[in-house]
Amino acid sequence: MEELSLIDVYGDVLTSKEYITDPAIARDDEIKQCILTLLTPEKSALLVGKAGIGKTAIVEGLAYRIQKNMVPEALKGWTIIKINVASLIGTTTNDNNTQSKLEVIINEISKKEKTILFIDETHLLVNRSGGVDFANLLKPSLDRGAIKMIGATTNEEYEQYILRDRAFLRRFQKIDVLEADQPTTVRILMGTLPKLEKQIGIKIKYQPFQTEKFMKFIVAMTDEYKRIYELSSRYPDICLTIVSNAFTYALYENAKEVSCKHFYQAICNAKSVYPDVLVKEKERFKTEFADFIRNENIDLNAIG
Repeated sequence: MEELSLIDVYGDVLTSKEYITDPAIARDDEIKQCILTLLTPEKSALLVGKAGIGKTAIVEGLAYRIQKNMVPEALKGWTIIKINVASLIGTTTNDNNTQSKLEVIINEISKKEKTILFIDETHLLVNRSGGVDFANLLKPSLDRGAIKMIGATTNEEYEQYILRDRAFLRRFQKIDVLEADQPTTVRILMGTLPKLEKQIGIKIKYQPFQTEKFMKFIVAMTDEYKRIYELSSRYPDICLTIVSNAFTYALYENAKEVSCKHFYQAICNAKSVYPDVLVKEKERFKTEFADFIRNENIDLNAIG
């Protein structure tokens, strides 16, 4: 009987996924830093940045580029496998031999050629309360270069946990991931729309220049000083949530297209900006999109 592969059970092969569009728009510099780090002997990459700014998207962007042969020759044909830390908790038994799941996965990946392990929330690997010290299990393989890894964590968790384990940290090259600015976020949203349309099965009603106007509005209404403190994430995630909700409202109504009405509904129900800001933004929407509202005979008072 063939031995069960934990990678097959718990791993998500990012280089085998179907990508409708580039998942990492405007992140070429971070991807380049990842590639340079991975090509450096005995070094792995650690993406550090605030929640919602697209750290996972950067890794998916690298996987996309590997698929398209848009990487140096030394990285062509590589595989990126994502493993969630929660999947590593516990043990597994084969032939009466009990090992931690991570040990088994490390052994499996060490035997594979051209394989990169991606672990989000890397800070959870570091022993914090007497539990399993996953970081110590990884260190020897990282040292030998038997495993190449990309990790991701937030600034706060990097400082609070990972900096404490200097031995683990020195195996990594820190790559700072900054929040996108407003024009870049608009580009990301526009580039992500084809993916949403394909996934959800409905399209946006308007021409690109009209759609971009809605995207610019959503980006402006969610800027840093309008977000509820410590509740919302950053660009682009905070905007993508509102855009996705517009698609959801269209689906709920069995609409064939996402229209002005659905964007307004999503904006009215945004949980990530202050209530007083939302009141002002709803009025601004009515002014900026007056032509759409009139031409489509939309009764916004019935919505909110």
